[in-house]
This record gives sequence, structure tokens and C-alpha cells, in this order.
Amino acid sequence: MPTTSSASDRFNSNSQNYATSAVHQRSPTIDRLHALLVGEPVDAVCDVGCGAGHLGLSFAGRARRIVLVDPAPNMLAAARQLAAERDVQIETCQSRAEDIPLSAGQFDIVCSRLAAHHFSDIGASVAQMARIARPGGSVAIIDHHGDDDPEADEFNHRLELLHDPTHVRSYKRDRWLELIRDAGMTVECCEDKLSELPSGLSIKQWCGIASSGAAAERQIRQALHDASASLRSRLGVWSEDGEFYIPVRTLLILGRKPNPSAPQR
Repeated sequence: MPTTSSASDRFNSNSQNYATSAVHQRSPTIDRLHALLVGEPVDAVCDVGCGAGHLGLSFAGRARRIVLVDPAPNMLAAARQLAAERDVQIETCQSRAEDIPLSAGQFDIVCSRLAAHHFSDIGASVAQMARIARPGGSVAIIDHHGDDDPEADEFNHRLELLHDPTHVRSYKRDRWLELIRDAGMTVECCEDKLSELPSGLSIKQWCGIASSGAAAERQIRQALHDASASLRSRLGVWSEDGEFYIPVRTLLILGRKPNPSAPQR
């Protein structure tokens, strides 16, 4: 999922957590992406920062070729295990998102989910995703959504760093639009304020997935306790029976790579 060596090491040791995580296995955003791609050719798919491969594997039965890219070897091993259990043929590539060693123009869709907030150079990563997409192909990214309200955005950033110190940034909608356009693509769709788990993920579960540690978990709870009800509400956080719950808010953006050979309308 991440791209820096320290992040890769961290995810290498937590690979099984992400293989079994309810947040990562399935979500409304995966279903939404597939709905957006109805009628699109999806013969070859590349999942960048794939983690345990849940997004890429969701194309099984539709795509002839599925390639999973991640810098953490244990994440790729977990993905291969899941693929074998589901009798799905995949290819894996150990690489950072910033310099993917795959030829240009290979894939109908290049996608990434819950990984981009770890990429050390987000612009280079999106450009690489665009490069390996075929002319007329798509790049789809689902990631944590930065808040337009500066106070809420900075508070959320603080929580994310406590949760996982390899977190870089949750980007705002305007930044995502800029990144897609800077990579030479047109924006087909951009939907924000989505949720990976509308029923809520407890802070205990959230910290358990990332192996945040007891100290970080206490600091996150204390920060949420000390925050105003209005600030928690802006982030979609609520409390129940003494525990805080988060919806894991995300954004989905779909970009289209130009196809110079396509007939002009």
C-alpha cells in the first residue's frame, strides 16, 4: 500500500491484518466503482498499492488479466494467498507507486484504494498510473478524503498520524482534481464524503488493523474526547457505550486518459 521503505516495513509486518480487515475486504466504494465501469472494457486491470489485493481481486470474473503492485512483499504474498483461495490467476509486482516498472499503455483500468495517502510523491504516483493505462483507459482512486474545513482537516491529520505515522496526507477534492488533470487526464467522476464502513469502525478496531499500539490508541481517544461535538460531527465521528466510531470517509475519483486515435464526434 505505501511507498516509503519505513511504510513498506510497517505494512510488511501487518499484512494479515489487512487481508482480513472488514474495511479493506469490501465496501460501498468498491461497488460504486464497478457501477461506474458498467459497459467499459475491463480486460486488463492493475491495482497499485494493492495491499492484500482486495480491489484488484474484485475484478475476478470480469478481467482476463489482474496485476497487483505493492512495495511490501508480505502484502503481495497475502494477495497471492487470497487469489489462490478464490482460484483467481494474478500477477504481482513489487514496486513503489512512484516508479512502476511496467510498460506504458497496458491496462484498461489502473486503480488504487486506501493507499494514496501513503505515497511519498502523489503527483509522480498518479502520473505513473496514467502512463500504464491504455489510451482511452481509466484511472480510479479511492482514498481518505481531506476535509475542506481547515480545523477539521488538521485535526483529522493529527489522528491519522497517531493511527499510522507513515501517513502522508489525506487530499482534498480540489487537489485530486488537479492531480488527475496534471497527469493529462479528464475527470469523469469525483464523489466525496463517501464511507468505507457506514456502520462505523471502532477506534479499537481501527488501531488494531494498523497495529497503532496502546499509547497511540489512548491519545486518539483522548483527542476525540477533548474535541468539540461540532468538530467530531464534521468528521462523522460518533460515540456509543464509551467508544468512538469512525465511518472511514473517502473520495472516489475516476480519470480518463485521452485516446488520440478515437473517432471524433
